[in-house]
Amino acid sequence: MKVLTDNWSIYWHGFVGTLELTVVSAALALLLGVLIASFRVSPVRALRAFGTGWVTILRNTPLTLLFFIVVLGLPRFDIVLPFFTFSVLALGCYTSAFICEVLRSGINTVPPGQGEAARSLGMTFGQTLGLVVLPQAYRSVVAPIGSVLIALAKNSAIAGSFSVVELLGTYRTINELGYGIVWTFVWIAVGYLVITLAISAVFNLLERRTAVSR
Repeated sequence: MKVLTDNWSIYWHGFVGTLELTVVSAALALLLGVLIASFRVSPVRALRAFGTGWVTILRNTPLTLLFFIVVLGLPRFDIVLPFFTFSVLALGCYTSAFICEVLRSGINTVPPGQGEAARSLGMTFGQTLGLVVLPQAYRSVVAPIGSVLIALAKNSAIAGSFSVVELLGTYRTINELGYGIVWTFVWIAVGYLVITLAISAVFNLLERRTAVSR
């Protein structure tokens, strides 16, 4: 407990940094995930090819390598951004590939007749997807999306190696002050546990609410 009380401000800044990184990256991942999922089920071949390529490349690229590509590669094209923004891009894009596949699996659970009925009424592909298919698919993907976002929160620890203030990176500062490394990591683990349990609680609540509406 002494490690925590003596270094509360350090832990707190790391905790808030991880929380901010998780929330912003999750928003980007959800936005891109929905977009790429719509590409993957689009009737336009070019969009389907782009979506397939996006998912294939990102799902099979180590996240650490993606961080290096974003943080070290983009500045070579005169794209200079804060390290926090670079980290959001890496985490958001990487996670969007998994969100996309979760959404696509949910879309596949919707009976094809639903889409055909919508098209027979004159709805466009975008209207059919947004008003008919995705609302039904949403019910079956709440829990899997929660699991993906929990993984995102834990993956954010990599950002500490790229000068971003986050929870795992606090161990270096605290260790330099002479505190035992075991208890230092215990309280870091508690911080991650708080964040992941909060995400789990939110998605459990969403899952219960969607289950009632079925």
